[in-house]
Amino acid sequence: GVPKSLPAIVKSFRIQEKVRGIGFDWDNKSQVWDKVIEEIEELKVEVEKGDNDRIESEFGDVLFALTNYSRFININPEDALERTNKRFIKRFQIMEKLIDKESLSLDQMNLEQMDVYWKQAKDMYSYSQKKK
Repeated sequence: GVPKSLPAIVKSFRIQEKVRGIGFDWDNKSQVWDKVIEEIEELKVEVEKGDNDRIESEFGDVLFALTNYSRFININPEDALERTNKRFIKRFQIMEKLIDKESLSLDQMNLEQMDVYWKQAKDMYSYSQKKK
């Protein structure tokens, strides 16, 4: 009863809502959080082994568990991810402007140098959001 055409996170959320309807669900959010941690540990093991197929499978399990946790804390995972995407883009744009203002070029900088500007951009973005 869940359309195949939905984005994966939305589909995951809907699947979990459906199975909840027949009683296949956790009792509380701490159980779900424990499952998230378990899945992250399993992912870590597979990353160390280096089998990309198993890594992808475990990564999917982490996302599925986090999506399930989102239901228990009343957060729409699709909205949360989109909000983060937008915030990242805005911060990155601020960072680019700061770098450009100093006549520097991103492609000539290492990650450590970029991180200085990233932190400034985060601070500037946070400050602008508090003023709203």
